[in-house]
Amino acid sequence: MTQTNSDNYKGLNGLIQGDVIEYSFTYQDDDGSVKKSEWSTYTFAEMMVGDSDNDGINDDIDACPSTANGVAVDAVGCPIDNSGTDTDGDGVADVQDQCPGTSAGAPVNALGCEVSTDVLEVTSANEILVGGAGSTNPGHSLYVFDNDLSANGSNCNDDCAATWPPALVTDGVATGVGSLGTVTRNDGSLQATYNGRPLYFYANDTAAGQTSGHGVGNVWWAVEYGTGNIVPLFSANTSLEQAISFDRGDALVTRFADRGRDRHAKEDHFQVYDHYLSHYWTHRTAQFEFVDYVAKGGSSIEVTFITEWKLGAREFRAWYRGLGTVAEYHGNYFGGGTVVELDNGRYDDNFNKISDIGDQYRYRVIVDDYRPLNWSASDGSLPLSIGQRMEIEVSQFLDAVPEGRNNYYGTTYLYIVGQGLVPWKTVGDFTDPSSEREDSYPIAAKGWLGGNTTLPYNYTAEPDNHFMQMATNLSNINGQPFVQGRRVHHTDFETGQHDERIANGVFDELAGKAGTHYVNTSCSNCHERNGRASVADIGLSLDKWVFKVAAANGQADPQIGSVLQPNNVGIDPTLGEGTVSIASWTESNGLRSPNYSFSKGTPALFSARLAPQLVGLGLLEAISETTILEREDASDANGDGISGKAQRSTDPVTGETRLGRFGYKAGASSVKHQVAGALNTDMGVMTSVKPTPDCGSAQTTCGNTTGSELSDKHLDNLVKYIALLGVRPQRDLDDANVILGETKFNQAGCESCHRDNMQTSEFSQLSELRNQTIRPFTDLLLHDMGAGLADNLGEGEATGAEWRTTPLWGLGLSACVTGGVTNPTGHQGDEVCTPDASYLHDGRARTIEEAILWHGGEGENSRIAYENLSASDKSALLSFLKSL
Repeated sequence: MTQTNSDNYKGLNGLIQGDVIEYSFTYQDDDGSVKKSEWSTYTFAEMMVGDSDNDGINDDIDACPSTANGVAVDAVGCPIDNSGTDTDGDGVADVQDQCPGTSAGAPVNALGCEVSTDVLEVTSANEILVGGAGSTNPGHSLYVFDNDLSANGSNCNDDCAATWPPALVTDGVATGVGSLGTVTRNDGSLQATYNGRPLYFYANDTAAGQTSGHGVGNVWWAVEYGTGNIVPLFSANTSLEQAISFDRGDALVTRFADRGRDRHAKEDHFQVYDHYLSHYWTHRTAQFEFVDYVAKGGSSIEVTFITEWKLGAREFRAWYRGLGTVAEYHGNYFGGGTVVELDNGRYDDNFNKISDIGDQYRYRVIVDDYRPLNWSASDGSLPLSIGQRMEIEVSQFLDAVPEGRNNYYGTTYLYIVGQGLVPWKTVGDFTDPSSEREDSYPIAAKGWLGGNTTLPYNYTAEPDNHFMQMATNLSNINGQPFVQGRRVHHTDFETGQHDERIANGVFDELAGKAGTHYVNTSCSNCHERNGRASVADIGLSLDKWVFKVAAANGQADPQIGSVLQPNNVGIDPTLGEGTVSIASWTESNGLRSPNYSFSKGTPALFSARLAPQLVGLGLLEAISETTILEREDASDANGDGISGKAQRSTDPVTGETRLGRFGYKAGASSVKHQVAGALNTDMGVMTSVKPTPDCGSAQTTCGNTTGSELSDKHLDNLVKYIALLGVRPQRDLDDANVILGETKFNQAGCESCHRDNMQTSEFSQLSELRNQTIRPFTDLLLHDMGAGLADNLGEGEATGAEWRTTPLWGLGLSACVTGGVTNPTGHQGDEVCTPDASYLHDGRARTIEEAILWHGGEGENSRIAYENLSASDKSALLSFLKSL
């Protein structure tokens, strides 16, 4: 066996098709111990299936078997049309259209696939209501008529309606802003209403934005609409981080960040791809810039990348082959004349050198030919073309790095030539060489729950690490802040010790900051691998929960403050706030609810909340206030039984009123607000956002009186880490049961609160989150869930019975994330999930079905609809939820 570029090779000659190779490896692990792998077999095959036209697509799936040599083809072997032809007229060129033949006029996404969408009859502009995209007069002002005040419907018909045309509803439901409803007109048509008042256009308004009807006859009025006293988080004045992908004129430029990996993305026998290695925050990220000239008619892609330390062996691997291993590529662009070391020092965010002093190194490689799955050297050089799939992996083989080991692999990405990065899935079976052998393809757009942050499917059998990954589109400028923020997240604020690996050492700057009173000492101690906390056994202290408390008058408890902090440091423990545990469970009709025991007496008012999962928070922050308020209907004006209410929250820095989004009752307005609040009450760590401890009026042992203890840099990095976690895609998209389940989900009315898609704001500060179509399955509004789920402590504008709609992305993965894994054999690759499922704010629901059955109040009709489903339809609905 020989070693080349840090890889070990052994050549076997004289093989013929059908020969079976048995193999095992003996190797030295990182800790110095000698390991031996289990014996495995491999059946040798030569060409497996023919490719008569040499287009890279096996004859058994080639729909165009006589393609001319050198012509770029699609996934079924047919020539790719780069002319911009749009056969089905859906606005998406055939080269990019994943759903050809879409019906005329149907709304489609960027990939040409039909999407379901409401007919938006009403929207807002310049703080008044105007016609929506689905109305007869988009953008034109809408009016109300005082003579309708005494009517149950419209008093404007016939000649009046010719001058004041009604805003009609053709799909049965008025949508676009909150508080919409409908009335039936004399002719039987439906007319949109706002707060119960019919809406009209004015015939003399000849252009959008005109309001010449306002005040006519002193009975016609334009309708004011806005966010009220809510100040938006983002606006046209927000300072935006630079774009990840942009059109430079001569090329499409895409920039992103990567981190070092232990193994490869398609290896399920090691189970060491998604985890984080020691010292991950230093010298182990990389920045990439793809300058894609093909997108603008050119013939090459120029790739520049910057590492945080000098590379020893340099490589850039592209064009998946997958014959010997699932990490084998046609394009092994190694050092020398392919991957060129340009220089070293320090560089700005645009890859320009700014100093000769520094540890960063800059490299470049030019990709100028296409190598499909079954390409061979005899095919020669094939031209690059828009739409080709280029899977890549760039290793970080470091040259004597000061800490930790030297050799790391990289993340596997799928880059679509002329388009950019996409989340991917595999097609084919590696053990069947005649198939596509786990080649990567884009995941259908419907599965991109987190927009462009969406991760690929996991193929490394690591069920516990789903919620800890970098967003797929993580900007090159945020690679280091992300891993540095992760270090803060995993550091104990009492000891400074990192919680994953001893080699990570002590973060001295963060040690000794917990307390005096606190719940736990690190973020990761409560949010298990960024998922939910586990429900503790009866009698154990609940130190992964937040118990909000208050005196009988609703004000902070004099002896506790606003949050019960059961742990203490630096004071007499008898002066602490006491502990809380689950004393017992009350069971009724298959459902359970917890009974709590407080060691120092039960507070007059309290609300128990289990630590939730963290993925997708940045995307939820990026949704505009007007988008969320579209569904606010606090008085149930449309009579559908759903009265979503927006939470109002005070910005802890500016004092302005913001829209509440985060927490079980939406008490926090931004990720930074939520993170700073958790540091303050959960860990007793002061920040510039929350500089004073949570302290009751009668307490004398609250400690800190000097203000912020954590630097803004560490706080900002932690916020970026939380905000930029990737979201796993929806699974089983083509499964008939899942498809049926989504239909039943919608028919049961679940989507009325668990809103299936929204668009993030164009003004979001972080480019990763800007202008994304996402599927969080939440409306971020408060809903009365009935007495069964109510506690006795309100928060802001939320009553004890009102809870913010919980996002459903990640629902089917959460049990394994919380429960982690066990290894019954102790052998590498044998880890299996140990699920620990709990749902709702206090973990009372042990299954997703139990969570549904707890729905009361505004959710009661949906619960009843679920209960009335057949057993097979219930199973389908649950399969859909588990696919998220």
